[in-house]
Amino acid sequence: MSVAFTKEDSAETASETMLPDRPVPEGPNLVTEAGLAALERQLAEARTAYDAAMAVEDVNERRRQAANPFRDLRYYTERLRTAQLVPPPEGQDVVAFGSRVTFERDDGRVQTYRIVGEDEADPKAGSISFASPIARALMGKGVGEGASFVGGDVEIVGIG
Repeated sequence: MSVAFTKEDSAETASETMLPDRPVPEGPNLVTEAGLAALERQLAEARTAYDAAMAVEDVNERRRQAANPFRDLRYYTERLRTAQLVPPPEGQDVVAFGSRVTFERDDGRVQTYRIVGEDEADPKAGSISFASPIARALMGKGVGEGASFVGGDVEIVGIG
């Protein structure tokens, strides 16, 4: 068969299959036990998606479908390689990595968040990254103490 009749990658297909790496947050990769398990699960899901994409017969479609899972494989492999498991805090005297902290804002709102690793953080679900401005302001402080950050002032009302 002549090469003229074979399907070749277009520039568009090539650009779709060469996705840049997901940005890796700077600093230590601290994780809770649940965060480590989530990273392992996400890596397994990415591996499954990549394996499924590699089973596609059409080379261009295979590359297209494998692009995201391959990028995720690289990301989660690196995050697991650098993960530093932090045991739960031993006490509830001061805010630490893994603590659930309740604080009152200047406007009277009371909020509770668990301080976790960056990949595990989900403010809507009640967890914030230890690298966030509010978590950094709260770390090391106890109940009754105040903290200031760009978003305002808060007072810690509970640590769990």
